Parts: sequence; structure tokens; C-alpha cells
Amino acid sequence: MSGTRTGVVGVGVIGAGNISSQYLENLTRFPDLSVEFVADLDLARAEAQARAFGVPASGSVDDLLARDDIEIVVNLTIPAVHAAVGRQIIAAGKHVWSEKPLALDRESAAALLAAARDAGLRVACAPDTVLGGGIQSALRAIARGDIGEPLTATTLFQVPGPESWHPDPEFLFAPGAGPLFDMGPYYITTLVHAFGAASRVSAVSSTSHAVRVIGSGPRAGTEFPVGVPTHHAALIGFAGGQSAQSTFSFQDAQPRMGFVEISGTEGTIVLPDPNHFEGASSLWRFGDSEPDFLPATGSTFGRGTGVVDLARAIRSGTDERASGALAAHVLDVLLAISTSAEPHETVAVESAVDRPVPLDESWDPAQRTV
Repeated sequence: MSGTRTGVVGVGVIGAGNISSQYLENLTRFPDLSVEFVADLDLARAEAQARAFGVPASGSVDDLLARDDIEIVVNLTIPAVHAAVGRQIIAAGKHVWSEKPLALDRESAAALLAAARDAGLRVACAPDTVLGGGIQSALRAIARGDIGEPLTATTLFQVPGPESWHPDPEFLFAPGAGPLFDMGPYYITTLVHAFGAASRVSAVSSTSHAVRVIGSGPRAGTEFPVGVPTHHAALIGFAGGQSAQSTFSFQDAQPRMGFVEISGTEGTIVLPDPNHFEGASSLWRFGDSEPDFLPATGSTFGRGTGVVDLARAIRSGTDERASGALAAHVLDVLLAISTSAEPHETVAVESAVDRPVPLDESWDPAQRTV
């Protein structure tokens, strides 16, 4: 559906924490957007971020939601309140861009999307890294048949844990996070773009330590409890017959991350890190001793790219690519992995989405289009 307004789209940001700097750096330079307000429970922090990035106003969430010049609200709150804050935004008559995951459970995600649908509004969700030139160039290679028919994938994310570098890491070990829900969306979203909807999963999990210690920042040395598994390994089946083996771990001394390999009937492509917007792919064909390297073409801007896509979709009446429906399906897959790991049984993924068509390499969030 198209909106009734025209021209540049007004944006507000809720949440002035660590990730907001990456968003604001980009959102404030995209010409299709105008960032008008930063809100946070900590008003001083909101003011500091607004001042740092030249945003004209800051204050409370209620102050932001009362403004008529804001059409899209970027929700950068902690995962536990993503859905509730999203509902608040919808109730105020504004479109939602949410950090991942969309919600912590299927019911909350469905309720958020239903509220938006009833109000004639849109919900879109991170990760938008999949819209970057790195992953999109690989997806275009797959779509044009460079590896033949895609059949299987392997993804790998293994690190010791974010408590070594994050000054306030507790939320990353709480429900709605852990390696599965914090990092899994990047990998599962990429697989859905490559294969389409998932249909079933089987998984196992473990937890290496019940307590962890903050390793950096002013709170270094502080102990905190671990509330979720810190390792998941999953076998994912897709509705089209493809399969993927995926590992998500915060308990490996040897870091290995950003690995996504997709194999088909004619070859294998190794994608760049799905947590980044750039990076070359390597293409192996049967019989080759060396791969061909495929440089990233297209946009390599960072977080906030999906907000531009949402704004343009609102103005043009087209579908946004990082849609709430896709994010809800990714959440469904993650929840199925979590559920499967308890009794070690195969769990069906009930939702479905269409496989997104790759972006044209000429798509550029830095262009003025509205």
C-alpha cells in the first residue's frame, strides 16, 4: 500500500544504546530520510546521541510518538521489549523498523503484524545486512545459476562470547538472545533469501558455564548468570527440498565466524560474513583447483539500509524486502531450533514466506528517490 504523504520520510529512533551509533551514522546521511528525534529512558543518553549526530530533538518515547513529522520509528530497544514497543509505535500510527529478533515468541510476533495490518501500517525488521552488496552479489550469482541448482548449505558462528568485549553483556545471555537469537537471524535470513522458506528443524544445545564475567569496560570483573544455551547445532530442512547445517556458539575458544557456504549441482559459493554489508564471495566449480572471486557490487552502506528500503516501499506502494513477515518466519525457525534441542526431536516450521528476489546492483540508498 502507498502512504498519503510524499517527499522525505521522517524518522525517530527509540533506544540510544551501543547499536544506535551505527544506525544514526547512516540514517542521518540518507537523503530519502530525515531523522527528527532520538528517545531513550535515559534522557541524557538520548540527548547526547542526538547532539553527536545532528538530530534536532530528543526526549522520551511518549514525546517521540506524539510527533506528526515522524512516519517510521526505529526500535533499538532490548529484545525482551521489541514486540511491546512495536505495538506502541503502531498504536501511535507509525511504521516500525525493529532490531532483531522481531519478538521472543510467535504469538507476540503475530499480534504485532496483525496490529500493523489492521492499522494499514508496515513492520520491517533487521537484519538488513542481507541487503548489502556482499550478500546480494552472492544471491545474484545463485539466481543466475552459477552453482546450478542450490541444494545444501553450511553456516558457522563460533566465538568465546561477547562478554570479553561488550561493557554490558548481560542481555546477550538472557532469553531472546544467546548465540541462537542474537546471531542466528543473520544466517537464517541469508538462507531464506537463498532457499526460500524452511519447513523443519532438528537441533541439540549445551551450556558451558552457568556464570560469566565481564571482561572490559567500567564493570570488568562483574559476574552475571547465563540464562540461555550458549551453543546450538541445527539441521534445517527447506520446503524446496534443500538443507542446511548451522552452528551458533558462544563457547568456542577458537573464533570461527561469518561462514556461509552454499553448494549446488554445478559448484559451491562461499558467501561473505552475513553480519556485514560488504565482502567478496568465492565460487568453486567441480574440477577447479582455485576459486573465482566475485567482488561485492551494489550498496555497502551499513545498518539503516533497510529503513531506506522501507521508506521507499511506503512511498511507492511496493513491498519492503526486510519485511515483518520474513522476520516472523526467521523467528519461527529459531524458536523451532530452540524447541527441538530440548527433547532432540524434529520440529515443524509452520510459517512460510516467498523467497525474496535479489536487489539490482544499481540499488543505492544514498540516492534521493522520494
